[in-house]
Amino acid sequence: MKKIEIVGYQRANLGRTESQAIRAEGNVPCVLYGGEQQVHFTVPGILFRPLLFTPNVFDITLNIEGDEYRAVLQATQFHPVSDALIHADFLQVTDKPVTVAVPVRLQGTAPGVQKGGKLVTRIRKLRVRGPIDNIPDYIDVNVSKLDLGKVVRVGEIVVDGIEVLEQAANPVAGIEIPRALRGTVAK
Repeated sequence: MKKIEIVGYQRANLGRTESQAIRAEGNVPCVLYGGEQQVHFTVPGILFRPLLFTPNVFDITLNIEGDEYRAVLQATQFHPVSDALIHADFLQVTDKPVTVAVPVRLQGTAPGVQKGGKLVTRIRKLRVRGPIDNIPDYIDVNVSKLDLGKVVRVGEIVVDGIEVLEQAANPVAGIEIPRALRGTVAK
């Protein structure tokens, strides 16, 4: 997993009006769960840009006024109109397994594409559970054996050290047959 550090500041007051004042300053109210106690803090909104607008999963080091915590981003809330980030929840990493969505990366050239088919990605991220140190940056899926009309399913993907939580029958990627070739492929 990629690593990133976020610097935050402890929150003194909780509640709606205090949260609105924090957002007006350009900061985001956050909560860290999963440890001995919940930690309420604020983070400047600009620090979330490399964390949110990428498909990658990050191992986050939270530095809250000198105290460091290891965490993953659990949930985010956005404003319904302006799409501004209004809240973030972090899960503190302990020795327990964590559940995260890891991006899928397709490897190889499919023979079905060379015959005129279209490679379609059905699932862009796979939910996995395991120790934080075993979670990869990407899950590589080999599509070099896919012919026209064939798919790679979740059950065919094997990742060491972690458990894939998606249904085994769900297709990850497949080759669609174009309309011009539909009548000729069956012959």
